[in-house]
Amino acid sequence: MKIAILLYDEMTGLDALGPYEVLSRLPGAELRFVAETRGEVRTDTRALGILADAALDEVDAVDLVLVPGGPGDARVRERRAVLEWLRAVDEATRFTTSVCTGSLILGAAGLLEGRRATTHWAQLDELRRYGAEPVQGRYVRDGKHWTAAGVSAGIDMALGLAAEIAGDDYARMLQLGIEYDPAPPFDCGAPEKAPTHLVELVRGTLTRS
Repeated sequence: MKIAILLYDEMTGLDALGPYEVLSRLPGAELRFVAETRGEVRTDTRALGILADAALDEVDAVDLVLVPGGPGDARVRERRAVLEWLRAVDEATRFTTSVCTGSLILGAAGLLEGRRATTHWAQLDELRRYGAEPVQGRYVRDGKHWTAAGVSAGIDMALGLAAEIAGDDYARMLQLGIEYDPAPPFDCGAPEKAPTHLVELVRGTLTRS
């Protein structure tokens, strides 16, 4: 199972590393971090660097591609080389996936037109720019195109992919292995659960980033 996770400057670390913890443990997985050029890519906090071990032109066929989101997505949506690469690999993928605003990158590549898709709650309407039908949900499947909501939802999607690829029991085993059993101290993980002032504070923070 050849898997490529796209990296780019100012992506959100967990968007890539959450799914990585699941997908890298699939039977026969060959996972590579891919960027426009080989080398270190810095995440949105600038505190974390992830090494891209392959450049785009070194990866021409994969079974699964995953595109993370983050503040840097707006620049990537203008990067012709990245969009052309995504269109090319999508022709042969079994799964084309994204986390958070990574779906906007898929949209910019023309891969979500007429499809149901999701993204971070604060950016849902932006999907319409690319002809997608915005849907709220931890992750949304439309054929081989799977899109996850914000950041942590990528783990949920990765477990769903694991079940699809290797069966429910294998996915359950992976969930148990990483002890993914969320019990947050607050019930504030979605805008409909959060006080209005916090929703607006987060929305404003994301707009400025």
